[in-house]
Amino acid sequence: MKRQTVFIVMVIALVLVQGAVATERPGDANDPIELEDYLAFAALHNAGLQVAFEQWKIAVEQVPQAKSLPDPKFTYGYFIEEVETRVGPQRNKLEIMQTFPWFGEIEARTDSAAAAAKAARKRYEAAKIKLFSEVKDAFYEYTYLARAIEIAKENLELIQHFEEVARTKYITAATGHPDVIRAQIELARLEEKLKALEELRNPVVARLNAVLNRQSLEMLPWPGKAQLRVAEVNRDKMIRLLRVRNPELAALDFELEAAKSRVDLAKKRFWPDVGVGVGWTDTGSAMNPGVSDSGKDPIILMFTMNLPIWREGYKAAELQAKANVRKASHQKKQSENSIIARAERALYDFEDAGRKRKLYGDVLIPKSEELLEASETAYKSGTIDFLSLINAQQKLLEFQLYYERAMTDNQQELARLEMLVGAEL
Repeated sequence: MKRQTVFIVMVIALVLVQGAVATERPGDANDPIELEDYLAFAALHNAGLQVAFEQWKIAVEQVPQAKSLPDPKFTYGYFIEEVETRVGPQRNKLEIMQTFPWFGEIEARTDSAAAAAKAARKRYEAAKIKLFSEVKDAFYEYTYLARAIEIAKENLELIQHFEEVARTKYITAATGHPDVIRAQIELARLEEKLKALEELRNPVVARLNAVLNRQSLEMLPWPGKAQLRVAEVNRDKMIRLLRVRNPELAALDFELEAAKSRVDLAKKRFWPDVGVGVGWTDTGSAMNPGVSDSGKDPIILMFTMNLPIWREGYKAAELQAKANVRKASHQKKQSENSIIARAERALYDFEDAGRKRKLYGDVLIPKSEELLEASETAYKSGTIDFLSLINAQQKLLEFQLYYERAMTDNQQELARLEMLVGAEL
Protein backbone atom coordinates (compact mmCIF):
# COMPACT_ATOMS: atom_id res chain seq x y z
CA MET A 1 0.00 0.00 0.00
CA LYS A 2 2.85 2.37 0.84
CA ARG A 3 4.55 1.65 -2.48
CA GLN A 4 1.33 2.45 -4.35
CA THR A 5 1.10 5.74 -2.46
CA VAL A 6 4.70 6.60 -3.37
CA PHE A 7 4.09 5.88 -7.05
CA ILE A 8 0.94 8.00 -7.04
CA VAL A 9 2.99 10.89 -5.59
CA MET A 10 5.69 10.40 -8.23
CA VAL A 11 3.22 10.37 -11.11
CA ILE A 12 1.50 13.47 -9.76
CA ALA A 13 4.88 15.21 -9.37
CA LEU A 14 5.76 14.56 -13.01
CA VAL A 15 2.40 15.03 -14.73
CA LEU A 16 0.92 17.89 -12.71
CA VAL A 17 3.96 20.08 -13.38
CA GLN A 18 2.13 21.02 -16.54
CA GLY A 19 -1.01 21.80 -14.60
CA ALA A 20 0.94 23.98 -12.21
CA VAL A 21 2.18 26.19 -15.02
CA ALA A 22 -0.60 25.91 -17.59
CA THR A 23 -2.63 28.91 -18.63
CA GLU A 24 -6.33 29.06 -19.28
CA ARG A 25 -5.89 29.84 -22.95
CA PRO A 26 -5.77 26.84 -25.28
CA GLY A 27 -2.51 26.65 -27.17
CA ASP A 28 -0.52 24.29 -29.29
CA ALA A 29 1.93 22.50 -27.01
CA ASN A 30 4.37 22.24 -29.92
CA ASP A 31 4.17 25.97 -30.59
CA PRO A 32 4.84 27.74 -27.25
CA ILE A 33 4.37 31.49 -27.10
CA GLU A 34 3.82 32.54 -23.48
CA LEU A 35 6.23 31.77 -20.65
CA GLU A 36 3.76 29.29 -19.15
CA ASP A 37 3.72 27.38 -22.45
CA TYR A 38 7.50 27.10 -22.38
CA LEU A 39 7.53 25.88 -18.78
CA ALA A 40 4.85 23.26 -19.45
CA PHE A 41 6.60 22.02 -22.59
CA ALA A 42 9.98 21.78 -20.83
CA ALA A 43 8.48 19.94 -17.83
CA LEU A 44 7.09 17.24 -20.11
CA HIS A 45 9.93 16.93 -22.61
CA ASN A 46 13.26 17.92 -21.05
CA ALA A 47 15.53 14.87 -21.02
CA GLY A 48 17.54 15.99 -17.99
CA LEU A 49 14.39 16.29 -15.88
CA GLN A 50 13.30 12.83 -16.99
CA VAL A 51 16.69 11.48 -15.90
CA ALA A 52 16.20 12.99 -12.43
CA PHE A 53 12.71 11.48 -12.24
CA GLU A 54 14.02 8.01 -13.15
CA GLN A 55 16.77 8.33 -10.55
CA TRP A 56 14.10 9.08 -7.97
CA LYS A 57 12.13 6.05 -9.15
CA ILE A 58 15.27 3.87 -8.91
CA ALA A 59 15.88 5.04 -5.33
CA VAL A 60 12.25 4.36 -4.34
CA GLU A 61 12.51 0.80 -5.64
CA GLN A 62 15.52 0.25 -3.40
CA VAL A 63 13.39 0.59 -0.23
CA PRO A 64 11.40 -2.67 -0.54
CA GLN A 65 14.63 -4.45 -1.45
CA ALA A 66 16.22 -3.19 1.76
CA LYS A 67 13.28 -4.49 3.79
CA SER A 68 13.47 -7.98 2.33
CA LEU A 69 14.95 -10.97 4.10
CA PRO A 70 17.57 -13.08 2.30
CA ASP A 71 16.09 -15.80 0.14
CA PRO A 72 15.60 -19.10 2.01
CA LYS A 73 18.01 -21.87 1.00
CA PHE A 74 16.76 -25.27 -0.08
CA THR A 75 19.13 -28.26 -0.02
CA TYR A 76 18.56 -31.69 -1.49
CA GLY A 77 20.83 -34.64 -0.86
CA TYR A 78 20.77 -38.07 -2.48
CA PHE A 79 22.60 -40.92 -0.82
CA ILE A 80 24.62 -42.65 -3.56
CA GLU A 81 25.13 -45.47 -1.11
CA GLU A 82 22.19 -45.82 1.20
CA VAL A 83 23.09 -45.52 4.88
CA GLU A 84 21.66 -48.48 6.73
CA THR A 85 20.20 -47.61 10.15
CA ARG A 86 18.25 -49.57 12.68
CA VAL A 87 14.94 -48.25 11.40
CA GLY A 88 15.88 -48.61 7.73
CA PRO A 89 18.11 -47.24 4.93
CA GLN A 90 18.37 -43.46 4.38
CA ARG A 91 17.85 -42.54 0.72
CA ASN A 92 17.11 -38.81 0.34
CA LYS A 93 17.60 -35.73 2.46
CA LEU A 94 15.77 -32.37 2.21
CA GLU A 95 16.59 -29.18 4.12
CA ILE A 96 15.26 -25.61 4.05
CA MET A 97 16.95 -22.75 5.91
CA GLN A 98 15.99 -19.09 6.46
CA THR A 99 18.62 -16.58 7.57
CA PHE A 100 17.68 -13.60 9.74
CA PRO A 101 19.97 -10.57 10.01
CA TRP A 102 20.87 -9.42 13.50
CA PHE A 103 18.37 -7.25 15.37
CA GLY A 104 18.13 -3.78 13.86
CA GLU A 105 20.06 -4.54 10.66
CA ILE A 106 17.01 -4.50 8.39
CA GLU A 107 15.75 -1.30 10.04
CA ALA A 108 19.11 0.42 9.52
CA ARG A 109 19.25 -0.75 5.91
CA THR A 110 15.68 0.41 5.27
CA ASP A 111 16.27 3.79 6.92
CA SER A 112 19.31 4.33 4.70
CA ALA A 113 17.38 3.42 1.53
CA ALA A 114 14.38 5.57 2.53
CA ALA A 115 16.60 8.59 3.20
CA ALA A 116 18.35 8.06 -0.14
CA ALA A 117 14.93 7.97 -1.86
CA LYS A 118 13.96 11.25 -0.17
CA ALA A 119 17.26 12.76 -1.29
CA ALA A 120 16.57 11.62 -4.86
CA ARG A 121 13.16 13.27 -4.70
CA LYS A 122 14.75 16.55 -3.63
CA ARG A 123 17.30 16.18 -6.43
CA TYR A 124 14.39 15.86 -8.84
CA GLU A 125 12.75 18.97 -7.40
CA ALA A 126 16.08 20.82 -7.68
CA ALA A 127 16.39 19.71 -11.31
CA LYS A 128 12.86 20.94 -12.03
CA ILE A 129 13.48 24.33 -10.41
CA LYS A 130 16.80 24.68 -12.22
CA LEU A 131 15.15 23.77 -15.52
CA PHE A 132 12.43 26.37 -14.99
CA SER A 133 15.10 28.96 -14.21
CA GLU A 134 16.95 28.11 -17.44
CA VAL A 135 13.71 28.30 -19.42
CA LYS A 136 12.85 31.68 -17.91
CA ASP A 137 16.37 32.98 -18.55
CA ALA A 138 16.25 31.93 -22.22
CA PHE A 139 12.64 33.12 -22.65
CA TYR A 140 13.39 36.57 -21.23
CA GLU A 141 16.42 36.80 -23.55
CA TYR A 142 14.14 35.97 -26.48
CA THR A 143 11.63 38.62 -25.45
CA TYR A 144 14.49 41.14 -25.12
CA LEU A 145 15.63 40.32 -28.64
CA ALA A 146 12.09 40.76 -29.96
CA ARG A 147 11.77 44.13 -28.25
CA ALA A 148 15.26 45.23 -29.37
CA ILE A 149 14.33 44.50 -33.00
CA GLU A 150 11.09 46.48 -32.59
CA ILE A 151 13.02 49.45 -31.17
CA ALA A 152 15.61 49.25 -33.96
CA LYS A 153 12.83 49.26 -36.57
CA GLU A 154 11.14 52.24 -34.91
CA ASN A 155 14.42 54.16 -34.90
CA LEU A 156 15.05 53.16 -38.50
CA GLU A 157 11.70 54.70 -39.46
CA LEU A 158 12.62 57.78 -37.41
CA ILE A 159 15.91 58.24 -39.27
CA GLN A 160 14.11 57.77 -42.57
CA HIS A 161 11.81 60.60 -41.46
CA PHE A 162 14.83 62.77 -40.55
CA GLU A 163 16.34 62.04 -43.97
CA GLU A 164 13.15 63.31 -45.59
CA VAL A 165 13.30 66.44 -43.43
CA ALA A 166 16.95 67.02 -44.39
CA ARG A 167 16.19 66.36 -48.06
CA THR A 168 13.29 68.82 -47.97
CA LYS A 169 15.49 71.51 -46.41
CA TYR A 170 18.20 70.78 -48.98
CA ILE A 171 15.71 71.20 -51.82
CA THR A 172 14.58 74.51 -50.38
CA ALA A 173 18.25 75.49 -49.85
CA ALA A 174 17.68 75.78 -46.12
CA THR A 175 20.47 73.31 -45.43
CA GLY A 176 23.48 71.76 -47.11
CA HIS A 177 23.86 68.40 -48.80
CA PRO A 178 26.02 67.00 -45.90
CA ASP A 179 22.91 66.70 -43.68
CA VAL A 180 21.35 64.29 -46.17
CA ILE A 181 24.58 62.27 -46.24
CA ARG A 182 24.71 62.17 -42.44
CA ALA A 183 21.15 60.90 -42.36
CA GLN A 184 22.03 58.18 -44.90
CA ILE A 185 25.11 57.17 -42.87
CA GLU A 186 23.00 56.86 -39.72
CA LEU A 187 20.41 54.94 -41.72
CA ALA A 188 23.03 52.44 -42.92
CA ARG A 189 24.36 52.06 -39.37
CA LEU A 190 20.91 51.27 -38.01
CA GLU A 191 20.18 48.84 -40.84
CA GLU A 192 23.35 46.94 -39.96
CA LYS A 193 22.39 46.90 -36.28
CA LEU A 194 18.92 45.61 -37.16
CA LYS A 195 20.40 42.87 -39.35
CA ALA A 196 22.74 41.77 -36.53
CA LEU A 197 19.81 41.60 -34.11
CA GLU A 198 17.71 39.57 -36.56
CA GLU A 199 20.56 37.09 -37.12
CA LEU A 200 20.90 36.69 -33.35
CA ARG A 201 17.50 34.98 -33.36
CA ASN A 202 18.94 31.63 -34.48
CA PRO A 203 21.33 31.09 -31.54
CA VAL A 204 18.75 32.36 -29.05
CA VAL A 205 16.13 29.94 -30.41
CA ALA A 206 18.71 27.12 -30.42
CA ARG A 207 19.25 27.72 -26.70
CA LEU A 208 15.51 27.54 -26.07
CA ASN A 209 15.18 24.39 -28.16
CA ALA A 210 17.94 22.77 -26.11
CA VAL A 211 16.09 23.20 -22.80
CA LEU A 212 12.77 22.28 -24.45
CA ASN A 213 14.30 19.15 -26.05
CA ARG A 214 13.15 20.24 -29.52
CA GLN A 215 15.01 19.93 -32.80
CA SER A 216 17.68 22.61 -32.82
CA LEU A 217 16.73 23.79 -36.33
CA GLU A 218 13.04 24.29 -35.54
CA MET A 219 12.17 28.00 -35.37
CA LEU A 220 10.04 29.27 -32.52
CA PRO A 221 7.48 32.04 -33.00
CA TRP A 222 8.20 35.37 -31.40
CA PRO A 223 7.16 35.16 -27.74
CA GLY A 224 4.31 37.07 -26.20
CA LYS A 225 5.36 40.09 -24.21
CA ALA A 226 6.41 38.91 -20.75
CA GLN A 227 4.57 40.37 -17.80
CA LEU A 228 6.87 42.28 -15.47
CA ARG A 229 7.01 40.48 -12.15
CA VAL A 230 7.72 42.92 -9.34
CA ALA A 231 9.15 41.55 -6.10
CA GLU A 232 10.60 43.18 -3.01
CA VAL A 233 13.21 40.84 -1.53
CA ASN A 234 14.36 41.15 2.07
CA ARG A 235 17.88 39.77 2.41
CA ASP A 236 17.53 38.23 5.88
CA LYS A 237 14.20 36.61 5.08
CA MET A 238 15.61 35.34 1.79
CA ILE A 239 18.54 33.64 3.56
CA ARG A 240 16.24 32.04 6.14
CA LEU A 241 13.90 30.81 3.43
CA LEU A 242 16.83 29.52 1.40
CA ARG A 243 18.11 27.37 4.27
CA VAL A 244 14.67 25.81 4.69
CA ARG A 245 13.39 25.53 1.10
CA ASN A 246 16.41 25.00 -1.13
CA PRO A 247 15.99 21.46 -2.53
CA GLU A 248 19.73 20.89 -2.96
CA LEU A 249 20.33 21.53 0.74
CA ALA A 250 17.33 19.36 1.62
CA ALA A 251 18.79 16.55 -0.51
CA LEU A 252 22.10 16.87 1.33
CA ASP A 253 20.23 16.65 4.65
CA PHE A 254 18.69 13.35 3.58
CA GLU A 255 22.03 12.11 2.26
CA LEU A 256 23.53 12.89 5.67
CA GLU A 257 20.68 10.94 7.28
CA ALA A 258 21.38 8.00 4.96
CA ALA A 259 25.08 8.12 5.83
CA LYS A 260 24.28 7.96 9.56
CA SER A 261 22.05 4.92 8.96
CA ARG A 262 24.95 3.24 7.16
CA VAL A 263 27.07 3.71 10.29
CA ASP A 264 24.45 1.79 12.27
CA LEU A 265 24.43 -0.83 9.54
CA ALA A 266 28.22 -1.17 9.68
CA LYS A 267 28.03 -1.75 13.45
CA LYS A 268 25.62 -4.62 12.91
CA ARG A 269 28.31 -6.53 11.04
CA PHE A 270 30.00 -7.26 14.35
CA TRP A 271 27.02 -9.49 15.18
CA PRO A 272 26.17 -12.80 13.49
CA ASP A 273 23.30 -13.54 11.16
CA VAL A 274 21.11 -16.30 12.52
CA GLY A 275 19.57 -19.08 10.46
CA VAL A 276 16.68 -21.38 11.39
CA GLY A 277 15.63 -24.37 9.32
CA VAL A 278 14.17 -27.82 9.17
CA GLY A 279 15.45 -31.03 7.60
CA TRP A 280 13.75 -34.26 6.54
CA THR A 281 15.37 -37.58 5.70
CA ASP A 282 13.64 -40.19 3.56
CA THR A 283 14.07 -43.56 5.29
CA GLY A 284 13.06 -46.95 3.91
CA SER A 285 11.71 -49.92 5.87
CA ALA A 286 14.05 -51.83 8.17
CA MET A 287 15.44 -55.11 6.88
CA ASN A 288 14.55 -56.89 10.10
CA PRO A 289 10.84 -57.27 10.63
CA GLY A 290 9.28 -56.15 13.86
CA VAL A 291 11.67 -53.23 14.44
CA SER A 292 9.89 -50.37 16.15
CA ASP A 293 9.73 -47.12 14.16
CA SER A 294 10.66 -49.02 11.02
CA GLY A 295 10.76 -46.66 8.02
CA LYS A 296 10.10 -43.58 10.14
CA ASP A 297 11.48 -40.42 8.51
CA PRO A 298 13.48 -38.29 10.95
CA ILE A 299 12.78 -34.55 11.07
CA ILE A 300 15.57 -32.23 12.21
CA LEU A 301 15.27 -28.68 13.56
CA MET A 302 18.44 -26.80 12.57
CA PHE A 303 20.14 -23.64 13.76
CA THR A 304 23.07 -21.85 12.06
CA MET A 305 24.96 -18.60 12.41
CA ASN A 306 28.01 -17.07 10.81
CA LEU A 307 31.03 -16.28 12.95
CA PRO A 308 32.08 -12.61 12.56
CA ILE A 309 35.72 -13.12 13.50
CA TRP A 310 37.40 -10.85 10.93
CA ARG A 311 36.80 -7.80 13.04
CA GLU A 312 39.49 -5.63 11.49
CA GLY A 313 37.52 -5.54 8.25
CA TYR A 314 34.30 -4.73 10.10
CA LYS A 315 36.04 -1.96 12.03
CA ALA A 316 37.38 -0.49 8.78
CA ALA A 317 33.84 -0.52 7.33
CA GLU A 318 32.56 1.32 10.42
CA LEU A 319 35.32 3.94 10.18
CA GLN A 320 34.57 4.32 6.48
CA ALA A 321 30.89 4.90 7.21
CA LYS A 322 31.73 7.50 9.88
CA ALA A 323 34.07 9.27 7.47
CA ASN A 324 31.22 9.36 4.94
CA VAL A 325 29.04 11.06 7.58
CA ARG A 326 31.68 13.73 8.13
CA LYS A 327 32.05 14.16 4.38
CA ALA A 328 28.29 14.62 3.95
CA SER A 329 28.24 17.14 6.81
CA HIS A 330 31.10 19.18 5.32
CA GLN A 331 29.52 18.99 1.87
CA LYS A 332 26.24 20.34 3.26
CA LYS A 333 28.03 23.27 4.91
CA GLN A 334 30.09 24.07 1.81
CA SER A 335 27.05 23.89 -0.46
CA GLU A 336 25.09 26.14 1.89
CA ASN A 337 27.88 28.74 1.91
CA SER A 338 28.18 28.57 -1.89
CA ILE A 339 24.42 28.88 -2.47
CA ILE A 340 24.15 31.81 -0.06
CA ALA A 341 27.03 33.57 -1.86
CA ARG A 342 25.31 33.01 -5.22
CA ALA A 343 22.05 34.31 -3.77
CA GLU A 344 23.80 37.43 -2.44
CA ARG A 345 25.21 38.16 -5.89
CA ALA A 346 21.89 37.44 -7.60
CA LEU A 347 20.12 39.74 -5.14
CA TYR A 348 22.59 42.56 -5.87
CA ASP A 349 22.17 42.12 -9.65
CA PHE A 350 18.38 41.94 -9.23
CA GLU A 351 18.23 45.18 -7.25
CA ASP A 352 20.77 46.90 -9.51
CA ALA A 353 18.75 46.01 -12.61
CA GLY A 354 15.62 47.26 -10.86
CA ARG A 355 17.25 50.61 -10.14
CA LYS A 356 18.39 50.94 -13.75
CA ARG A 357 14.93 50.01 -15.01
CA LYS A 358 13.39 52.83 -12.98
CA LEU A 359 16.12 55.29 -14.01
CA TYR A 360 15.71 54.64 -17.73
CA GLY A 361 11.94 54.13 -17.69
CA ASP A 362 10.98 57.00 -15.38
CA VAL A 363 13.66 59.61 -16.13
CA LEU A 364 16.04 59.15 -19.04
CA ILE A 365 13.68 57.86 -21.75
CA PRO A 366 10.96 60.50 -21.16
CA LYS A 367 13.62 63.23 -21.10
CA SER A 368 15.24 61.84 -24.26
CA GLU A 369 11.90 61.76 -26.07
CA GLU A 370 11.30 65.35 -25.01
CA LEU A 371 14.80 66.32 -26.17
CA LEU A 372 14.35 64.59 -29.53
CA GLU A 373 11.03 66.30 -30.17
CA ALA A 374 12.50 69.69 -29.26
CA SER A 375 15.60 69.00 -31.38
CA GLU A 376 13.53 68.18 -34.46
CA THR A 377 11.55 71.39 -34.04
CA ALA A 378 14.76 73.37 -33.56
CA TYR A 379 16.39 71.75 -36.60
CA LYS A 380 13.42 72.57 -38.80
CA SER A 381 13.64 76.18 -37.66
CA GLY A 382 17.40 76.20 -38.26
CA THR A 383 18.52 76.89 -34.66
CA ILE A 384 20.53 73.63 -34.26
CA ASP A 385 22.51 71.51 -36.70
CA PHE A 386 21.71 68.03 -37.93
CA LEU A 387 24.39 66.40 -35.75
CA SER A 388 22.55 67.56 -32.63
CA LEU A 389 19.35 66.00 -33.92
CA ILE A 390 21.11 62.70 -34.70
CA ASN A 391 22.80 62.73 -31.30
CA ALA A 392 19.40 63.14 -29.60
CA GLN A 393 18.04 60.20 -31.61
CA GLN A 394 21.07 58.02 -30.74
CA LYS A 395 20.64 58.78 -27.03
CA LEU A 396 16.98 57.78 -27.17
CA LEU A 397 17.85 54.49 -28.92
CA GLU A 398 20.60 53.81 -26.40
CA PHE A 399 18.35 54.45 -23.39
CA GLN A 400 15.50 52.39 -24.85
CA LEU A 401 17.79 49.39 -25.31
CA TYR A 402 19.31 49.91 -21.84
CA TYR A 403 15.81 49.96 -20.39
CA GLU A 404 14.87 46.67 -22.09
CA ARG A 405 18.18 45.15 -21.01
CA ALA A 406 17.59 46.21 -17.41
CA MET A 407 14.06 44.78 -17.54
CA THR A 408 15.40 41.48 -18.85
CA ASP A 409 18.24 41.33 -16.33
CA ASN A 410 15.81 42.07 -13.50
CA GLN A 411 13.51 39.18 -14.45
CA GLN A 412 16.40 36.79 -15.09
CA GLU A 413 17.96 37.51 -11.70
CA LEU A 414 14.56 37.07 -10.03
CA ALA A 415 14.33 33.63 -11.65
CA ARG A 416 17.81 32.78 -10.35
CA LEU A 417 16.88 33.92 -6.86
CA GLU A 418 13.76 31.76 -6.90
CA MET A 419 15.83 28.80 -8.07
CA LEU A 420 18.27 29.25 -5.18
CA VAL A 421 15.57 29.86 -2.59
CA GLY A 422 13.38 27.05 -3.91
CA ALA A 423 10.20 29.14 -3.85
CA GLU A 424 8.56 32.03 -5.68
CA LEU A 425 9.35 35.42 -4.22
